[in-house]
Amino acid sequence: MTSIRTNGDEIEIVDQLLLPHVVRWVPVLTPEDAYDAIKSMKIRGAPAIASLAALSIARYISLALSASPPPSWLSTPAALSSHLSPILDHLLTSRPTAVNLSQAITRIRSVFSKGEAQLLSGGDTALAVIAESRAVADEDVGRNKAMSRLGAEWVLAMLEAEGTVAPGEPINVLTVCNTGSLATSGYGTALGLITHLHEQGRLGRAFYTQSAPYHQGTRLTALELLTLGVPSTMLCDTMVGSLMQHFKVHAVAVGADRVAKNGDTANKIGTYNAAVLAKRHGVPFLVVAPVSTLDPKTPSGKEIPIEHRPPMEAVLARGVAYPPKEGVEAEQVVVQIAPPNLSLEGIYNPSFDVTPAELITAIVTENGVVENKGGEVIDLSSVL
Repeated sequence: MTSIRTNGDEIEIVDQLLLPHVVRWVPVLTPEDAYDAIKSMKIRGAPAIASLAALSIARYISLALSASPPPSWLSTPAALSSHLSPILDHLLTSRPTAVNLSQAITRIRSVFSKGEAQLLSGGDTALAVIAESRAVADEDVGRNKAMSRLGAEWVLAMLEAEGTVAPGEPINVLTVCNTGSLATSGYGTALGLITHLHEQGRLGRAFYTQSAPYHQGTRLTALELLTLGVPSTMLCDTMVGSLMQHFKVHAVAVGADRVAKNGDTANKIGTYNAAVLAKRHGVPFLVVAPVSTLDPKTPSGKEIPIEHRPPMEAVLARGVAYPPKEGVEAEQVVVQIAPPNLSLEGIYNPSFDVTPAELITAIVTENGVVENKGGEVIDLSSVL
């Protein structure tokens, strides 16, 4: 499964607002289209939105290079930078919490200064920007597979060393939100770890949570796990404590939208709850994320900007009419689950919460696993 597909300069994304009931690919023609897709959550997941933003810039420049005559902003690196900077600034505002987007844009900006320093022409600098932008997406799959393998091997070794499981015994893993192929450029981060365990015959069951209402990430996780044939169970966020009381959960693996310098981590709302409950029940809690999600410029979770979605989104649920009518195509519907006179000012709807480093057992990246040594800070320097 994939969220983005390309053919030369052509870009299409699957409209994730319609999944899992309808698969509809929509073109992304401009950076403004990319902004709208990211902002409206037609595409989601920190790595995926960074990839789409970068690819939209590559397409924009490529089409300009093929124009006759080419626009004047391609004349010099400085002109290119001046023209693209407001476009990049606008893309950056689409989802403020996910640092991958910021990192991708920083990579693109760095090419402008290199072009000037190396006395390149505007055209050559433009080609370098295209190459760097496409590399943002191309690098994602390989690093996802690397961190998934490293995280799976680490947690299995830890559980076997402490005698929690026997060598070869399958383990049960809980995750929050969607961090699979649809949230990345392929394979996934935390869901990639679960996929790797499944491929190695070491996964017993995957548990995954939903926020209320039945949020988009849950639908995508359900779709991916069903497609992969992974034994799985869905539960509400409020049921995690009960699950850990009555079922064996060997580990919790989650993704991240931003990891601060001290190891504090922002992820989908409900992650902090799961971390607190994991600590209470002695369950290892792993954050699985690429190095591009680590943000050493942000000292702690207190400084991570937390996106708040429109209040109305918290009281709307999207799906198909139930029960289905035999012989009739399922109808996509949106329903309001709150009283019609509920004040929108009375709705609290953050997209993310912050899990303090002290609750995190380890942070897994493509460069290695960083363990919490038992303190309130996780030193990330070895993987940066």
